[in-house]
Amino acid sequence: MKIICIGRNYVNHAKEMNSPVPKQPLIFMKPDTATLVNRKPFFYPEFTENLHHEAEVVLKVCKNGKHIEQQFAHKYYDQLTLGLDLTARDVQARCKEKGHPWEIAKAFDGSAVLGEFIAAADFKADNIGFHLTKNGNTVQQGNTKDLIFSFDYLISYVSKYFKLHIGDLIFTGTPEGVGPLQIGDELEGFIGERKLLECRIK
Repeated sequence: MKIICIGRNYVNHAKEMNSPVPKQPLIFMKPDTATLVNRKPFFYPEFTENLHHEAEVVLKVCKNGKHIEQQFAHKYYDQLTLGLDLTARDVQARCKEKGHPWEIAKAFDGSAVLGEFIAAADFKADNIGFHLTKNGNTVQQGNTKDLIFSFDYLISYVSKYFKLHIGDLIFTGTPEGVGPLQIGDELEGFIGERKLLECRIK
């Protein structure tokens, strides 16, 4: 299983990070050891002092495919959920300063928190509202209508470089509002009004 992540796919998130709006998808990967499922807690790692949440819609690939045309891309996923791309922001900053890859800031164990998967057919891909709460307060809110690169475009683009396999996951990008986490925080993620994700920081 591959975990394919898309960076800076919402304009306002790019702006809050003081980064340019991308002209093509920014792709990074996480190993399968990054997955955290079944509402398990996340244990704050010792290598960071600035752990951030990034909530995003996650697609689950349902067909193998390579060089997928955009018009057929919707046939290659059938489930989605809300996920968290947890980021060690201080580690990432140090890596960027040195021009180094930043997998250690994004791909560490447990950094891909996944909610319950539900049928994608129940939603219109370009109008999926979602939000994340921290200790009962909404901290991130987004809608896929604001994506720079749509689900179908992402699947077509990614499949030029990586053959997609059944079970692969695509994190489609986070909206503005990313922020720090502390031990004891309780996170809940929603698509529409349906709660799909729960995670406690320990």
